[in-house]
Parts: sequence; structure tokens; C-alpha cells
Amino acid sequence: MSLKEKYSADNPANRVRPTLAFAFSHPAHALALFFGAGCMRPAPGTWGTAAGVLVWIALISLNVPLAALIVLTVLAFVAGAWASHRTGIDLGVEDAGCIVIDEVAAVWLVLLMLPQNWIGWLAAFISFRIFDIVKLPPASTIDARMKNGIGVMLDDLFAAIWAIAAVMLLDAVVNRLAGPVFLGLY
Repeated sequence: MSLKEKYSADNPANRVRPTLAFAFSHPAHALALFFGAGCMRPAPGTWGTAAGVLVWIALISLNVPLAALIVLTVLAFVAGAWASHRTGIDLGVEDAGCIVIDEVAAVWLVLLMLPQNWIGWLAAFISFRIFDIVKLPPASTIDARMKNGIGVMLDDLFAAIWAIAAVMLLDAVVNRLAGPVFLGLY
């Protein structure tokens, strides 16, 4: 499926418009729609990613230990697969655009790999959104073929891996050319 088809208003995944009442009608829906972030329009995936980054910043400001952040990220992927599958069945669309727990868990993975400051948070948000939209392989293959909760989560996991690689490469190049002015990962 091309980007134009994926984000077209004719795509059934983009026609589903759940309400906040639906989002809070079942624990799976609340998690899958990340407590209503997936109900926001336009671009619910961007809203879900932004909500994930904001929650992350709140957790960092509360000095949540790294080990707890790792556990939370893993739990978000595992519980997200269940929640996405259940919510997709209830909505009648396997990978509805309003299901955003996949964006949240994946951007948390990117955030785990970057400095905990506004530059790292912004780099995580922008790079993940780019790779989540573009869907380079294997994310594109998973997105096209795995129509279940695991597939919903996995394609964003690979988008996160691409985002991490891109930010680290950009950081290495900028640091080589201009010194540690970007993220200073190296």
C-alpha cells in the first residue's frame, strides 16, 4: 500500500472516529487509544506520539529510574499488542488510525536511547514520526501482512529502530563536522 493510499480518507483505518466514551469503555480501548490521544484529529498517530513524549518527560521529571522506564516500555509493547488486537476487533478495523499505543511504546524506545533533554525529546519525536509514516522495510512488510495486535506493534518497533539509527548517524556526522553541538552521543 502506498503512502497516499495508507493516509487516504477512503482507507477504512482512517474513517473510524471513536469517541472518548469508546476509549474508556474497556481497558483495552483506553490503552490502545492511549487514554483518548487517539481520538484527536487530524493525524492521531502524531497526537499519540506527542502524548507519549509528554508522559515520558513527566516520568523523567519524577526521576523514574532507567530500569523502570525499560520495564514500562516493554510492558507497553506487550500490553499494546493485546489492546490493539482487542480494540481493532471492536472497531471492525485491524489497524485503525486511532490506535496509538504502538506509537507511544515505539517513541519510548527511541527516547530510551537518547539524552534526556529537550533536544533528545524533539529528535525522538521528529525522527520517529518520519520513519513511522515512511515505513521502511521490514516495517512496511509487517504493516501490509500482519493484521493483528502483534503486527500493529511490530511495524512501529522497526520504525523506532530506523529512527534510532538515523539520529545516531546524524549525531555522529554533525559531531565529526562541528563538534558536539547536536546530541553528543559520541
